[in-house]
Amino acid sequence: DPLHASKTARKSVTKKVPNLKTHITLLLCSLLCSLLCSLLISSTAYAKVMAGVVTRVSDGDTLWVRLPQGGAPVKVRFQGLDAPESCQDWGPQAAKALSAKALNQTVMLSTRARDDYGRLIAHVRMDGDDLGAWMVEQGHAWSQHHRDDLGPYAAQERRARAAKRGLWGAATAVDPRELRKWRR
Repeated sequence: DPLHASKTARKSVTKKVPNLKTHITLLLCSLLCSLLCSLLISSTAYAKVMAGVVTRVSDGDTLWVRLPQGGAPVKVRFQGLDAPESCQDWGPQAAKALSAKALNQTVMLSTRARDDYGRLIAHVRMDGDDLGAWMVEQGHAWSQHHRDDLGPYAAQERRARAAKRGLWGAATAVDPRELRKWRR
């Protein structure tokens, strides 16, 4: 019967169309997921990780690192903390503590950018430990605050304050951000 054959053909086409729509939808979702994953990977791959030996400490949040490929040591500023300036109370002690801990030691740098002074901004690890967290925990630096954000080392700063370690035991310690405001 031709009428019955026509209905059967329409049913099979109708059944195939949703399958085609499903396949196209799955393909588009797959492409979108691939695109999002590659964007995520490229943004996280943005960080450059490198090892080197600390050759000099400028102050409590800046050190110089010689990379394995040689050349002059690079100047590195800790990301996420702010130590007293050399001219401030506790500045010399912070620099001395960092020097005693890291000078001539191998460190791992995870860096994404340079600051206005050309220094690499980096998270610094030594023997697997976060050296910035250690500096703040020992009371040699502040967690770098920004507005309502207490910074990445807020818990370490809170513990150092409570124990009056380092600069928290010095009644005259002034956050370097305040010092920079006064200088302007």
